[in-house]
Amino acid sequence: MKNYKLTVTLFTMLLLALSQQAFASDIAVSDAYVRAIPPGQTNSAAFMTLHNHNMQSKTLVGVESMVADVVELHEHKHEDGMMKMRRVEGGIEIAPHAMTELKPGGLHVMLIGLKQKLVPGEMIHLTLKFDDNSTQDVHAEVRKLAMKMKKKPAMKMDHNMH
Repeated sequence: MKNYKLTVTLFTMLLLALSQQAFASDIAVSDAYVRAIPPGQTNSAAFMTLHNHNMQSKTLVGVESMVADVVELHEHKHEDGMMKMRRVEGGIEIAPHAMTELKPGGLHVMLIGLKQKLVPGEMIHLTLKFDDNSTQDVHAEVRKLAMKMKKKPAMKMDHNMH
């Protein structure tokens, strides 16, 4: 009887684990990366594209990572003539059979209080948490991103003085 209960308990735990993986597999993650930062910086951001292959919407409600003290979902918004960054309340919805892009200047994952250096080429482990209590492990490459410089208008020279 004791072995039967143990077997049933283990089987139930296995089914639960597999069902959570099945829920998470409805979301495919592509192009996951973390921004490398200059020395002295303590925060970075992670970006990726989330593809929902399910017939129901799914919401990314959080992300965990051992590389930072705090991990939050954030967005940039243009408000009152300024770009502002703020925490996303309630999560990021991924519509059925659609994709949601987490990218610079938009939705993204903030890594606050980094505990280690982010070395380009290394992989960072992230755990995505969804509204159905499923999780999904993601490995994001650390990338050094080139900052885009605004082009200065060419200086006009007045040659009439010669």
